[in-house]
Amino acid sequence: MSHNTNIKYLVEAALFAALAMALSFIPDFISWFSPSYGAIPLIVLALRRGPKYGLLSGLIWGLLHFALGKIEYLSMSQVVIEYIFAFLSMGLAGLFSKQIQLQLRQKHLSYAVLIGFSASFLAIFVRYLFHFIAGVIFWGSYAPKGMSAVWYSFTVNGTAGFLTLLLVMISLAILIPAQPQFFSPKD
Repeated sequence: MSHNTNIKYLVEAALFAALAMALSFIPDFISWFSPSYGAIPLIVLALRRGPKYGLLSGLIWGLLHFALGKIEYLSMSQVVIEYIFAFLSMGLAGLFSKQIQLQLRQKHLSYAVLIGFSASFLAIFVRYLFHFIAGVIFWGSYAPKGMSAVWYSFTVNGTAGFLTLLLVMISLAILIPAQPQFFSPKD
């Protein structure tokens, strides 16, 4: 890979992280149960460029929360779990980039979409697993009276994770057939 190509990929990772951050400013209509709109560009980038740039973009997205003062701080370990590890994990979708590109070269759009769904499931599951753990450890005291911290975290983070997965899957079901070349770049 040439030096210019590497810079291009780094800029692309930063731009997708910025887009994810911009989408994070969509108002939460249902409080903590809202989907994460920023997951869409992160998973798209990871499928396009692979895990290296997907993880980098996820890390940048997490760090942008600090720069823009969009964090909920309880403790340093909670912040690391929820804003570093959780956002970084979005790049795990990139583990499926070679498979999706192979299916697209072979014109198997339905298989490519299924691979995109699998990649989304992995990335979003791991992200919300981190949020679930943080929810139990750090946010459990905010559970309604009589509700366990585990159930509270599961319902809040599980709902947000499910809605995020649904949103990403719908987006991929539209984007992959409509723009397959985007997921299988020539450079």
